[in-house]
Amino acid sequence: MATRPLLRQRAIVPTAVTACALTTILFPSTIVHAQVPPEAPIEASHLARKPIYDDLPLLRPNPPDNNNKTPQSTTTSPTPTDRLASLIGHARLTLHTYSSLTEDSFNNLMSNILTRERSFTSTIASLAPPPTSHERVMPGALYVLVAAMSGSILTRNRNILLRATMPLAVGVGAAWTVLPVTTRNVADLVWRYEERIPLVAENHLRARGAAIEGWKQIRERGERVRGWSDERFRDGREAVEGWVRQGR
Repeated sequence: MATRPLLRQRAIVPTAVTACALTTILFPSTIVHAQVPPEAPIEASHLARKPIYDDLPLLRPNPPDNNNKTPQSTTTSPTPTDRLASLIGHARLTLHTYSSLTEDSFNNLMSNILTRERSFTSTIASLAPPPTSHERVMPGALYVLVAAMSGSILTRNRNILLRATMPLAVGVGAAWTVLPVTTRNVADLVWRYEERIPLVAENHLRARGAAIEGWKQIRERGERVRGWSDERFRDGREAVEGWVRQGR
């Protein structure tokens, strides 16, 4: 019975030694180099110790030198979506260009049509006589047409020259007689157009001068014939009166 405490003390000692050894192994007080975390810096005292690995530079590899890097080209070929978007954009620009050209052409055409219409209406309005002249165009135009037709009827059995010129001459004469103001406006308009062609204007002036000179000659000869006929008629009347007196 007396030896039991001694046996118990002897059994406690190996148990305590075993516990201390396990504690030292499981929870060491110093950090072995192989267990250093990547973020923790390596102290000088630790570097003085011999590591468990033979290659120390493997613990902290040298940072890569950025200066020695050669820039690599990152050119990539366009994707099908990019090519499709480019084609659609090009088609839209082309369509917009052609639509703009078409719109401008149509606007220019309409502007020219409106300008010509305005010019035509203003020209026709300028041919009408003023209200103060009391000249009516509609019945006068009918009279001129009837006069031209009568000239054509009168020369239907004549040569082609008379059949071509007589209706025109009779119509122009009737127009100057019935519609003097309107005929003057038409003549001025024709003359403005003839001035654009110098040769036509010169021929017109020559023809007009010849017509005026011919009309003057006709009037002078008519006056002469009229004076001669009046003189002969007066002589005949005086002779008849003399015979009557002598007979009495």
